[in-house]
Amino acid sequence: MKKLMLGNEAVARGLLEAGCSVVSSYPGTPSTEITEYAAKYDEIYCEWAPNEKVACEVAFGASLAGARSACCMKHVGLNVAADPLFTMSYTGVNGGLVICVADDPGMHSSQNEQDSRHYAIASKIPMLEPADSQEAKDFTKTAFELSEQFDTPVLLRMCTRIAHSQCSVEMLEPAKAVKKEYVKNPQKFIMAPANAIRRHPVVEKRTADLIAFAETSPLNRIEEGTDKSLGIITSGTCYDYVKEVFGDTVSVFKLGLVNPLPVEKIKTFAASVERVVVIEELDPVIETHCKALGIKVDGKNIFSICGEFSQKIIADAFGIKTNSFTENSAPIPVRPPVMCAGCPHRGLFYVLSKNKYTVLGDIGCYTLGSAAPLNAIDSVLCMGASVSGLHGFNKANQTENKTVCVIGDSTFMHSGMTGLANIAYNGTNSTVIIVDNSITGMTGHQQNPTTGYNIKGDPATKIDLEALCKALGINRVRVVDPYDLKETEKVIKEETAVSEPSVIISRRPCALLKSVKAKPALIIDPDKCRSCKACMRIGCPAISMKNSKAVIDSTLCVGCGVCEQLCAFSAIGGTK
Repeated sequence: MKKLMLGNEAVARGLLEAGCSVVSSYPGTPSTEITEYAAKYDEIYCEWAPNEKVACEVAFGASLAGARSACCMKHVGLNVAADPLFTMSYTGVNGGLVICVADDPGMHSSQNEQDSRHYAIASKIPMLEPADSQEAKDFTKTAFELSEQFDTPVLLRMCTRIAHSQCSVEMLEPAKAVKKEYVKNPQKFIMAPANAIRRHPVVEKRTADLIAFAETSPLNRIEEGTDKSLGIITSGTCYDYVKEVFGDTVSVFKLGLVNPLPVEKIKTFAASVERVVVIEELDPVIETHCKALGIKVDGKNIFSICGEFSQKIIADAFGIKTNSFTENSAPIPVRPPVMCAGCPHRGLFYVLSKNKYTVLGDIGCYTLGSAAPLNAIDSVLCMGASVSGLHGFNKANQTENKTVCVIGDSTFMHSGMTGLANIAYNGTNSTVIIVDNSITGMTGHQQNPTTGYNIKGDPATKIDLEALCKALGINRVRVVDPYDLKETEKVIKEETAVSEPSVIISRRPCALLKSVKAKPALIIDPDKCRSCKACMRIGCPAISMKNSKAVIDSTLCVGCGVCEQLCAFSAIGGTK
């Protein structure tokens, strides 16, 4: 039976068909849906972990016990998981272990554009890269086989286009989960220096074996073309673009196993054509490998190292004139992302902006507090960095009473706790604001340890943020409703004035949660409106100016009342 599937859904199907038993992940676009789809299969235990490091370690533990396991994350999440990743290369596995990582060329939803192939090379772990949904499912199953055959974790590299595009996928019967016996083996799994020294040669021998495997594996295939003047080496989504531009006219070496790369097979391919061009998004990984083999290739001298490619970009690089890959030349109206109408973060950021606080921000939908007209955030680095950065900023600048940080509830659980412990331990008068909207909002409303529900929506232990902060050494913990501007401003001023660390929890559920019922939309009395635009300062998408008067879009307004508190002329109120 065939079904039209997203690439991420196909990976989840591959997990099922491979007999995977345990999946632990942290949500991150464009990888999130893999775990969400996997959670629909009762045969697989799935969970949201507090962060990617924990998820990777959970998958390792399940593998150690003999089960096939997986964890899923986006590319920057692999940074967090790097600690266990590199050492798992030394330990190897018991049950098969697959790590799904989704890169984001073009940075559609990410703070950088890193290339995860470098992690595969540096950790000496094999990496597979599918080019469509069918391969995403098939390569997932192959990854488990390679994991057990070569005693190694295996990385499965997705990217935004493959993760979120669709094609027909052949569905097969799921394999029955087989659990290997756990046998105590301290020399293999305890990475004390004496054991690690013995394991390193094993890793190098495995790499040599994998290179030999890459020479004959059908994962790497040569597609002969009719025109021998050009040969293209490529992988992943770039393969699809190449085939759409050239069809079967040129020879193509499609790589499915992108680490380690073959040697002799590439040399043979290069010798069969007059010119070799490597087409790969982001860094010149394949190109560098080819040049190290003494093969003359073109690559980044004609293609950018930045951003996504397209059919048109490839066609233009070769001077191919065609109307098949036109791009819309008409100007597209700018539509910057904004916080939703009724977003609980808006009132908080208004107060911070109004009082000219320096604000260290973090990763989440609240990052949009940096946008006009609020312009309330000064820096955003990575998950949890706002808390640690605040401590460093205050130690260096000694301006604690005008500097705060803002971090979400899920991000705080991910990597903010250690930063708060550092503030308490090393002592700055730092004020940490946790914006608790009762969900992981930015990636599509996933549960987290503070919501009280697990990935399936069943009741689970709910972390008490107030008690947690106090346990970390913070004596002053206060809770505010960000819809109440006066109270929010009062508490922030009080807490930034004290001579000890403090935490403010800005608590109000996300306005888009199904459990949150919107109030009737507010209206603006045009006779009372003085066109002062004070209500526009919060940047609510439901408010606009029309005929020099402020108006509220009743289809967007949720009746939060924040704008009403800004109007000095009582022009905003309930429906008539």
